[in-house]
Amino acid sequence: MSHRPGRGPRDDRPAPPAQPGDIRRIFSLFARFRAQLGLVALLIVASSLISLASPFLLRDILDVTLPNRDTRGTVLLAAGMIAVAISTTVLGVVQSRQSTLVGQGVMHGLRTSVYSHLQKLSLSFYTRTRTGEVQSRIAGDIGAMQATVTSTATSIVSSGTTVIATFVAMLALDWKLTLVSLVLVPLFVWISRRVGGMRRQIATTRQERMADMSSMVAESLSVSGILLTKTMGRSAELSQRFSDTSADLADLEVRSAMTGRWRQSSIGIIISVLPAAIYLAAAFTVSGTTGVVSVGTLVAFTTLQGQLFRPMMQLLSTGVDLQTSLAMFRRVFDYLDLPIDIKEPEQPARLENVSGELRFNDVTFAYPGTDTKTLHHIDLTVAPGTHVAVVGATGSGKTTLGYLGARLYEPDSGSVTLDGVPLGELTQVDLAGAIGIVSQETYLLHASIADNLRFAAPDATQDDLEEAAKAAQIHELIAGLPAGYQTVVGERGYRFSGGEKQRLAIARIILRNPQVLILDEATSALDTRTEASVTAALAELAEGRTTLTIAHRLSTVRDADEIVVMDHGLIVERGTHDELLDADGPYARLVARDARDSRDAPERSAGRGLSDRIAVA
Repeated sequence: MSHRPGRGPRDDRPAPPAQPGDIRRIFSLFARFRAQLGLVALLIVASSLISLASPFLLRDILDVTLPNRDTRGTVLLAAGMIAVAISTTVLGVVQSRQSTLVGQGVMHGLRTSVYSHLQKLSLSFYTRTRTGEVQSRIAGDIGAMQATVTSTATSIVSSGTTVIATFVAMLALDWKLTLVSLVLVPLFVWISRRVGGMRRQIATTRQERMADMSSMVAESLSVSGILLTKTMGRSAELSQRFSDTSADLADLEVRSAMTGRWRQSSIGIIISVLPAAIYLAAAFTVSGTTGVVSVGTLVAFTTLQGQLFRPMMQLLSTGVDLQTSLAMFRRVFDYLDLPIDIKEPEQPARLENVSGELRFNDVTFAYPGTDTKTLHHIDLTVAPGTHVAVVGATGSGKTTLGYLGARLYEPDSGSVTLDGVPLGELTQVDLAGAIGIVSQETYLLHASIADNLRFAAPDATQDDLEEAAKAAQIHELIAGLPAGYQTVVGERGYRFSGGEKQRLAIARIILRNPQVLILDEATSALDTRTEASVTAALAELAEGRTTLTIAHRLSTVRDADEIVVMDHGLIVERGTHDELLDADGPYARLVARDARDSRDAPERSAGRGLSDRIAVA
């Protein structure tokens, strides 16, 4: 039994804990902004040094100018304090703008790096990963770390500079009172580290719940999800599941907000009572035990003490936030660390004039995570301009062969070549230009018909679109719509019937103009009448091209130059339709089965077309 994509286990494993190099890796994100960060640091240092002048100016006012009734000196000192306030405010605004630009630049780089990396991953990743999980990591995790990325570096520099400068100023005023102020700092650090570790654990669980919620929304509130929910009568159950997940998330948010709240509140209480401790220490100095402290020095010192503990608390808070964000950074780094299975060649080969020979040389393949081989030693050549059809029972490996032919997966052994060049030596762009796929699951963007067609050829003119649509036998229907080629197709093209979507996909491939076509059961889900029109469009498309057809209905491949029969990953028979019927082997039995199914099963309906639904609306 072959293992088809989409049947693997769900990838909702919890993210691993933060790794030792994560912090260094986070700071490396800022490396290309060294010049901007240098300017930010300069502004921060200047602002911090200027702000230190205020307590000394205040001391001189209290100890010198006011006792001596020096009005002019008091005015000058007061004006100096006003100038300090204005200067630090202006520098703060400029610094805030620069740091925000740096932070958003880092965020932009991180988002685009993750998205670009995910674009390079093979199908195996997407078959085992929920769509909502991917969205959660790109939007949720990266969005949640925005505040940390935007303010962390500048906060550390600003707070660190202020702490050092203020500490030096306090020592200059009175070193004994400085020692009294710093006696409880180790306790503050210990409490903050404890709180940070606790919040990081909660943050990991919270992001997992958010990913669950995103996946639930993506799966149940899409067009397909709503159809399934309503036809199965499961709306109430899904609403309850969403409510339960939301309640868990709300509980985690409360726990995150309250974790260590009492510990941090105790720090606030201690900081509030520290001025009293300074006054008490000053009382002892006034009594003559260690020398007199002037009123101006005492006021200046308590002012500096406030300036010391505010940035110190900010530093500790930044440490807590950084530890909380480590969980989200780790989840994002997990995606960036995923190995790229299908890599671009370092020195790619060039195909100037593609003739279209597609060859499978002793190809063996098993889907990642399984031990069962889906293909066993496949040797198959599709000569230029010929039509080869691959048939077989479900699970025989037909679709897998098509995936390998388009290099959506790499074979475990053997090789797949185009005009004698291994597919691994071609760039993805060149390969996509040479090989086109029309599958049974047509994907259309939620955009206009024209935009969907131009996804294959961005520079296509309106005439090009119409010519491709005519070749795909869909132009007349499009032209009859009120908005024509500007008609929005709806989510996944649900405003169209199955046959209409397939013909749009064929028109899109015609615009791409590949020399090799892989048709993966392109008509298997259509009724007989629609199948006839789509088959005619496919015949127009395949004219003069190398075509590999993965067929479910044998009636569509009777005219193929060669029919290959697969069973359990092996080629068990090959030849023309007549030759295989005369052989009375596996192919003949498949034809007999199809004949019985056609007699016994009612004709399938592909559903009402777009034009009918617009008329009803």
